[in-house]
Amino acid sequence: MSMLRLLSLSALLAGLIALPALAAPPPPDVVVTVKPLHSLVSGVMQGVGEPYLLVRGAANPHAFALRPSDAKALSGAELVVWAGPGVETFLEKPLSTLARSAQVLTLVKEPSVRVLPVRKGGAWEAHDHDHAHEDRPDAELGSDGHVWLDPLNAKAITDLIAARLSALDPARAPAYQANAARQKQSIDALDAEMRAALSPLKDRPFIVFHDAYHYLEDRYGLNAAGAITVSPDQPPGAARLSALRERINQAGAVCIFAEPQFEPALVRTLAQGTKARTGVLDPEGANIPDGPNLYGQLMRFNLRSLVDCLSGG
Repeated sequence: MSMLRLLSLSALLAGLIALPALAAPPPPDVVVTVKPLHSLVSGVMQGVGEPYLLVRGAANPHAFALRPSDAKALSGAELVVWAGPGVETFLEKPLSTLARSAQVLTLVKEPSVRVLPVRKGGAWEAHDHDHAHEDRPDAELGSDGHVWLDPLNAKAITDLIAARLSALDPARAPAYQANAARQKQSIDALDAEMRAALSPLKDRPFIVFHDAYHYLEDRYGLNAAGAITVSPDQPPGAARLSALRERINQAGAVCIFAEPQFEPALVRTLAQGTKARTGVLDPEGANIPDGPNLYGQLMRFNLRSLVDCLSGG
């Protein structure tokens, strides 16, 4: 073998050995609590990496417990994205014990996210005698964490995620920003679609299963008359159901909405003796595959449900 060829091979081997050192580091390890937020993060990270989802499938975040694999993911996370303790109470302590080295994006604390208070009193009574939180101080009720159900919040969240990821991973910042721009365009189209379809239905009263839809109602001026329960893991008693049935008749509610994660028999029982129809709303995408497309699919599912039930279609 000639000296020239040996030198060429040596140079090639040296280059191959040096490749790992020159390669870009892996994308950040990101952990997200619930499916709609995971969808927004997935959209920003599309083509770069995949965030880890804690509350999977039809699991209820209000009654969720971490698995060992979740604890491991939190321990290695560089960024944790959650709405806040109003929805993901299970994460409050693990953030300080397991995710001590991670950046934490708490959406209800971000100025660009429009935050609404948890409702109480009247139809939204949080201190109902059937409810486990009846003796909690009002100050603890805090902010409504279902911020993603306002598409304008979803746009703000998209920007927040892109900014955090770009700071953590500057080499891929152009990809994050491009993905965020595309995602916001899709959300704009979704918002326009929802405004057009829901505008004629603003005067139609309805009852929801639990008070998760404040952002959706407020954004589109919908006329929600009350909720069956404040928290989905605390079903109402007979006295509460009787009062709700009276409320439905008084308000002329045209629809009562169940949720896919919970037994619909309660809603059917409540509708008996009223003129209200029944439908299904979903705050989190229980039966929708997780990923970047979930957010749009979830919001359009709720849009179809509202239009069908409130219009009698």
